[in-house]
Amino acid sequence: MRELKFLGICGSLRRQSTNAGLLRAAMAELPEGVSMEIADLSAVPLYNADLTEKPAAVQALLAQMQAADALVLACPEYNYSIAPALKNALDWASREPNNALLAGKAVAILGAGGGMGTSRAQYHLRQVCVFLDLHPLNKPEVFANAFAGAFDADGNLTDAKLIQQVAAQMQALATWSRRLGG
Repeated sequence: MRELKFLGICGSLRRQSTNAGLLRAAMAELPEGVSMEIADLSAVPLYNADLTEKPAAVQALLAQMQAADALVLACPEYNYSIAPALKNALDWASREPNNALLAGKAVAILGAGGGMGTSRAQYHLRQVCVFLDLHPLNKPEVFANAFAGAFDADGNLTDAKLIQQVAAQMQALATWSRRLGG
């Protein structure tokens, strides 16, 4: 069985982001036969159809998306919705001919935020996935309260129960991706 490649994309640009911490935890808990890298969105400009040439940061992101069998989207919640950096990354990718970078791809969504742990943003992101023809994993879901002691001061996930949930989600994503032909 060939190795699967996951690409983690974090909607938060903060250095000590708990959502980036969830992606680091996911990397540490990957099942055998799966590798993962994390995209850097810090230099990706807002999508602009008037740009005649894609900026280098966008080209790098799109190349990572093309190489990935599945996406792991760390979805913060901003005003009950998706963080702009994450939506912007998806918007850039969706403009490729025939939506070739996203259509049919497996995706896992996880997030850390306030009391409901990004559940509203994740639901909104699932709606975006429908249009983009991404195939979100239904279960297990990962919602983390970023303010309840599950993360250290650097944004790293330290809660054993949540680490198990992330590991289970990565295993399920590997199975889902293979089922979809990734």
